[in-house]
Amino acid sequence: MRLITHLRHVDLAVPDYARQRDFYSGVWGLTEVASDTGISFLAAEGSPEQYIVRLRHDTGKRLDLIAFGAAAPGDVDALAARLRDASVQLITEPGGLGTPGGGYGFRFFDLDGRTVEVSADVAVREHRKLEPKEAVPVRLSHVVLNAPDIAATRAWYETHLNFALSDTLASPHMGEVMHFMRCNPQHHSLAIARGPHTSLHHISFEMRGLDEYMYGTGRLIRSGARMIWGPGRHLAGDNTFSYFLDPHGNTVEYTTELELLDEDAWHPSVHDLSQPEVTDQWGTANPMNELIAKESFNDPDRGVFVAPPV
Repeated sequence: MRLITHLRHVDLAVPDYARQRDFYSGVWGLTEVASDTGISFLAAEGSPEQYIVRLRHDTGKRLDLIAFGAAAPGDVDALAARLRDASVQLITEPGGLGTPGGGYGFRFFDLDGRTVEVSADVAVREHRKLEPKEAVPVRLSHVVLNAPDIAATRAWYETHLNFALSDTLASPHMGEVMHFMRCNPQHHSLAIARGPHTSLHHISFEMRGLDEYMYGTGRLIRSGARMIWGPGRHLAGDNTFSYFLDPHGNTVEYTTELELLDEDAWHPSVHDLSQPEVTDQWGTANPMNELIAKESFNDPDRGVFVAPPV
């Protein structure tokens, strides 16, 4: 039984907090909705989530947390019991949350030592419909994680959190390199990429439509932000992509039109990365190569099996 409904937010810790905060609340287009000393909560104007990115000052860079939603507190309790019975290490027991919007949730470590939170009953944030050509994120689209053993990490998320496989990317020379995983009809809320170490691959932000996606891409290019790949359109998921580096070298993506699946009829495919239309159907992006791929390997994550501050 699937108890997770959607992706809520991704939390990052960085040494240069002020610069990171200026990037996400400035040119990237998020809105700061709450803050304290060394911590900032950033929302998407079109999203009912209280926030989609949390930034925290720390002496080193790390992925603090990935947060998913559940439909009700009973589902949170059921998932916690399931994980406990499977000897998954819980960081906290289900209870009230002290973050903006409150709610009821708990935290645990995944197979690779990342901190994951699942919550329900978080207050809905007042939000608005974005206007045409308003090129700021509508919501958080998906998060992609690097893992040394993508088969094992995929199996963990399937077994314990009931994520389903949507598609796989593979290469004749490297074998399977990415698994796209879903927790709802969206093609993927999570993907697992093969990397040399456990780390964040990229965070993706949904734009209102193609026009807004291109206006946003242009704004980032004009700002001097480093663009590593795009603009283009993937085959798996059928979504657009423009990848940039944030001030601490995390890859962030503008996307739109991610495919919605008929889950009862969908069958996963294995897409061959050696075919150029797999990475970019349009043929407009710079060619994918090893140097671009290495940008998203990111630094080894300092937060593995280390819980972040609440």
